[in-house]
Amino acid sequence: MRVLFAGTPAAAVPSLRALLESDHEVVAVLTRPDAPTGRGRRLRPSPVRALADEAGVPVLTPPTLRDAAVQEQLRRLAPEAAPVVAYGNLIPAPALDIPRHGWINLHFSLLPAWRGAAPVQRAVLAGQTRTGMTTFRIDAGMDTGDVLASRPVDIGPLETSGELLERLAHDGAPLLVETLDALADGTARAVPQRGEASHAAKLTAQEARIDWSADAAVLDAHIRGMSPDPGAWTLLRGERFKILGVDATQPPADLVLAPGELHATRRALFVGTGTAPIAIGTVAPAGKKAMRAADWARGAALEERTLFAPPTDAEEAR
Repeated sequence: MRVLFAGTPAAAVPSLRALLESDHEVVAVLTRPDAPTGRGRRLRPSPVRALADEAGVPVLTPPTLRDAAVQEQLRRLAPEAAPVVAYGNLIPAPALDIPRHGWINLHFSLLPAWRGAAPVQRAVLAGQTRTGMTTFRIDAGMDTGDVLASRPVDIGPLETSGELLERLAHDGAPLLVETLDALADGTARAVPQRGEASHAAKLTAQEARIDWSADAAVLDAHIRGMSPDPGAWTLLRGERFKILGVDATQPPADLVLAPGELHATRRALFVGTGTAPIAIGTVAPAGKKAMRAADWARGAALEERTLFAPPTDAEEAR
């Protein structure tokens, strides 16, 4: 089947690679324009474009699909289906009917749960132990189209949203290919979404700030859900301090800490919460790269009753 692949970030690369290795013909790749990255703000191609260029597949990078000329260009490609993975651009109504089988999205949740931009992060933030992936036909709504296939996935107890997204990206690629196979041979069955919908809004840096008075389980999920981007953060000695992971080490039975209070042992770093202390696994102090929390603590010369700063009254009122 002739397919037009639409995707942009690294999470879309496994799906493109799987399609290139499949029986389907990738006639072109649609991705976001090259973007400035790094300290030098040099223009760099998206990870999807890099793979397409390597494979010799034509690449289209229009800033929008609303342009009639762009839509005509897509029609000339005559795709039978357009698989989509994290493309990042709106597909307007006039473009939806260009492929005979439609635009087929691989979404990293079990729809209708977590429709929107950050389904993986929101599932982890909510403390869920299971999520999944869904292929569906895109319609005019926000992730509201009929489901073609889905597969549940367990969330590991220490897994961050970044780790989970990488796993879903690889595990979802075969599901996308299987969906296209079913469309090609006429065995695909589209069913309306059923169940309670939830919205996965994009994360913000302010939302990522840690409130150490919260329940330990809530903070565990918050730290994992915000990692790696934007990264859960707090203040230490007036500077922003990111916490990017948790650790399975259990605190001593007699350890009592105030919310935000630090306690280091030879092998672990514990922080007080509104309930019980938790062990943090990975930190990124201001101006430094990520490192093991216990390693940071050994060189930090922590004083007795060192505290991460709580939110101010003004911040809590926002």
